[in-house]
Amino acid sequence: VSDLRPSALPGSFDVSRSMFDLRSPPHRFMKRYDSFSSVPSSTSSRKDSQGSNRSLDTITLSGDERDFGRLNVKLCYVSSVEQIWITILHCKDLSWPSSCGENPRIYVKGILTLPKPVQFKSSAKEGCNDIEFMETFVFAIKLQSLQAVRLVFKIQTQTPRKKTIGECSLALRELSSEESSHWLDIFAPSK
Repeated sequence: VSDLRPSALPGSFDVSRSMFDLRSPPHRFMKRYDSFSSVPSSTSSRKDSQGSNRSLDTITLSGDERDFGRLNVKLCYVSSVEQIWITILHCKDLSWPSSCGENPRIYVKGILTLPKPVQFKSSAKEGCNDIEFMETFVFAIKLQSLQAVRLVFKIQTQTPRKKTIGECSLALRELSSEESSHWLDIFAPSK
């Protein structure tokens, strides 16, 4: 890493410059760099969804404290035809157990928790740090029914075997005709 940083520049600029230079290679290279510990964690941090800094040490925690990533979705309710539009955009900073292999096939399963649950799933993509789905699902359901339920997302692997690696959910109380974008923190699957 030290070869990438010009020695004449101040220390804080060196770190940000070397991080910037590494953005052009593929994401899998960047993922390896993030887990590399040559840069002191006191000088390297990233912002979480609330905007607070967390050192790189946080990323390597195990169990329920581990950072599983975030899911970006858009929602819209078209009242004239009584339809909910759910768009799964992408998973960012996604991590999975080593038992799933280096690049498992990953998809998102959605569940509307109505008395008779409505389920749907995205196509499977090769696992990486940032997976783009860009898929929209449309269901004809009355708004009153939706406002009392949750929309649950399960991030699952297709290979080497089917396994839920994380989940997140969203209440639909605020559902409206104006499209809303949501960043959901992915947590360890509930037992």
